[in-house]
Order: sequence, then C-alpha cells, then structure tokens
Amino acid sequence: MPGTAMSSQASPSSPFSRRAALGLGIGAAAALTLPAQRASAAAVVGGARLGASGVQVRRGAGAAKPPGLKARAWLVADNDSGEVLASYNAHKALAPASTLKMLFADAVLPKFDSTDKHKVTAEDLAGIPYGSSLVGIQAGTTYTVHQLWQGVFLRSGNDAVHVLAHMNGGVEQTVAQMQARAEDLQANDTHVVSPDGFDHKGQLSSAYDLTLFARAGLKNDDFRGYCGTRVADFPAGGSKTFQIQNTDRLLTGQGVAPYEGLIGVKNGYTTNAGNTFTGAATRDGRTLLVTVMHPGSGAEVYEETASLLDWGFRAGDKMSAVGELVVPLSEQPRQSASPVAGAPAAGGGSVEHREGWALGGSAAVAALAGGGLMALRRRRGPGGRRRA
Repeated sequence: MPGTAMSSQASPSSPFSRRAALGLGIGAAAALTLPAQRASAAAVVGGARLGASGVQVRRGAGAAKPPGLKARAWLVADNDSGEVLASYNAHKALAPASTLKMLFADAVLPKFDSTDKHKVTAEDLAGIPYGSSLVGIQAGTTYTVHQLWQGVFLRSGNDAVHVLAHMNGGVEQTVAQMQARAEDLQANDTHVVSPDGFDHKGQLSSAYDLTLFARAGLKNDDFRGYCGTRVADFPAGGSKTFQIQNTDRLLTGQGVAPYEGLIGVKNGYTTNAGNTFTGAATRDGRTLLVTVMHPGSGAEVYEETASLLDWGFRAGDKMSAVGELVVPLSEQPRQSASPVAGAPAAGGGSVEHREGWALGGSAAVAALAGGGLMALRRRRGPGGRRRA
C-alpha cells in the first residue's frame, strides 16, 4: 500500500509468535523479535530516510543545497549505481498522470515485435476516458506496433495505449500485469486502475516508484529509443501521414530551454494530478534520474526538473546517498531456505533490513537449537505428526 513496504516479521498475535513466547522461553522469544526491532526503522523501500519528512540530503564539503521547489514530491538518483542523492516526500502517494505509461511500457513493450501489424477495431477504442490525450488512431486503419508505441511515448496517446492493451488480452489483464510488474520492481506505493494513467479514484504512485519505472525501462533499447524520439510521421489513413511531436518540453525545447544530454523519459498532466515528469540525462558519462510531481504550471515541472538535474551533476560527487533504488525481486539471487519463517529472501529490501535479519536470524536459530525445540516437539503426536 502507499507509503511503506510491509515488514516481513510475524505479528504478535500470529501462531508463530505465540509459540515463540510460550515454548521457546524469554531469551529465545527476544531473539526472534530482535530482527523486527532492528528492521522497523528500515521498513521503507530504499531506506528509512526516504520515508522521513522534509528534504533528505547528505551534503559533503562544498556541496550546494538542493534548489527550493514547489513540487509536492521529488527525487534525484544516479541511474547506474541506484544511489538516491536527495529527495522530498519520496514515497508520498500521488496521482501519477501519464508518467504511469512508463509502467505500462515496462509490462507490455516486450510482448510484441515492433514490426507486428494490427487493424484497429471500434472495440479497441471503446472505453477511452473523455478528455484523454489522443494521437488520432482510426478504426479500420492498420498500424505497426512500432507506430503504436510512438503514439504512446510521443503524444501520450490513450488511444494507442488502449489498442495495445486490447492486443495484450484486454484492459483488465493489462492492469493486472502492470500491478504485478510494479510489485516485482518493489514499487509498493503504486496502485494501478487503468493502463493510461488517466484520473481514476485510487490510481496512485510516488516519485520513488516512477523513478523505478524509468530506470527499469531505460534498460530496454526500444523504450530508450521511443522516449528520446522528437518527431515521427504517423498514419492518417490510406497512404497519408501527419507529423507528431514529443510532448516532453525538455527534449524538444517547446516553451522551455531544451536540456543538454536529455534522454527522455515521460511527462504527464491531468486535472487531478496536475503536472508530473520523470527525466533522465547524461553528462560526462554519468546518468541522473529526476522525478518531479505536482509543482504548479506545465513549465514549472520542466524548470524544476532541470534545476534538480543541474544540482545533481554539480554536487553529485560531493554527496552521500540517502537511499537506494532497489533491485527488482526477479533479479535478486534466490535463497533456498530462510533461517526464520517470514524472513525476507536474499537481496530483498534495504541494506539495513537485510543486515537486521542476518544479525537477528542467527540468534533465533541458536535459540531454536536449544531448549526451544523441546517445546515444539511436545506439540507433535505419535510418529512425529503435528497435532491440529
């Protein structure tokens, strides 16, 4: 749910905790709860400081303060190392607008070859929210998957999203896949209601989660190519085409100065969400990710992103991380067995959380190896079977 990841320890009322308290003795029970105590401050995905209020930054000598911003939440991170250099309300759950399309791409982009073709039907275009951003897809016209993704990334076209979602088995199935992908990325602040990011009750994400989506997407060459495309010719029926332009102003320079070294990634706007943006830029071999949510006007979301990128490139070498962009669960090494029921898999959660289980888990195992096992054995009936 929005805000924090659930701690993996057993609750005080669970059967496991009651057995620990009654059967293992005071010392063993204390050992079993020790990991939970040590992990409580580190239960926030990416590190405890990312859940704290106010600006989070650890400046070294000569490092400037982050710029003062209007945004309700923002985050600056190193794309390669995953270090979070500074943040403000990183896990605050807010309406994401079309920046949620990054998660849509993370989940669906690998499913189809770019040369695949699809003739659009009226059913494909049904259910698109009134007032949505559209690229101009027409029923009866055939499009390549490549062209549909151009419509998603350049024009933020909800019609292109819905066509791809129907190709993927339907909107409901696509939403489920997006939620599963968010959970794999440990984007626990995100709740997906629709694949397009349009205003829906309960549709939420955070600056931290949106940055995870961008980082995951940029590992895919097609994702990187689409989000960095400035203009493209789009089918208009028959042999006709019309030009579409990317709505990312830092990329195209529409109304604001284009940002040197910008890669992408995705902007968004709805009446409810206001303006949201995640941008990535590379300078001198270093790539930074910045997410800004809900500042003020459309220009401000780009101006504040640019100022955070400038600050990060200037001060980055003088900073210490305040957190990390965690590794997806699917990319972590698997652990065959946990020393204590409910302990997280190897590599899961923050560094502090993993260390807490390593320290506390050994004490719990030692307790189980002693008199605690006697109590557990007494619960078994003849032949070693556990009684109901």
